[in-house]
Amino acid sequence: MIPMSSSSSSAPPTRAFGDGGTPSRSRSASATASTLRSEKGQAAVEFALVVPVFCLIVLALIDFGKALNYWLDTSHLAAEGARLAAVLGNSPEPGGDWKSWIQQQAESTELRDGTGSVTSKATVSVCLPNGTPAKIGDPVKVTVSADYKWIPFVGGATITLASSSTMRLERLPTYTVSGC
Repeated sequence: MIPMSSSSSSAPPTRAFGDGGTPSRSRSASATASTLRSEKGQAAVEFALVVPVFCLIVLALIDFGKALNYWLDTSHLAAEGARLAAVLGNSPEPGGDWKSWIQQQAESTELRDGTGSVTSKATVSVCLPNGTPAKIGDPVKVTVSADYKWIPFVGGATITLASSSTMRLERLPTYTVSGC
């Protein structure tokens, strides 16, 4: 081995050995250890701060997906209602009142009954844009709408999910039409 002089700046620090032949801790090593001990709960605190925000974002995404599903359902109901209005003519109405029959075809009980996030039952309205008396080939427009409350547990806004569909009359209608 080559002996090193103590005047060299690249010399390794000298260590003092205590009992048992282990190096004793220097002042900087004990300061680092106490710093590490004081940061022990940092991850728990950061987790506690981030979790509520993360949960709110996840619940908002789920609620958005639910609203999108209801909007697609109103779109399907409007298309089904327009088709029924176009071909119904003087045929007997399904289940007595065809507007309530269309409403009862909704996939979810929330749209059918107006429970949960949907604040009122889905409404079905029919419009003959050219007015009455209608002729074969005239358009008939059916609109299905429902009020939806965004994230109700936070007190979100209520929006109206509405879809409409227009088809040509294939038979002369005998049903009554509420205003356009």
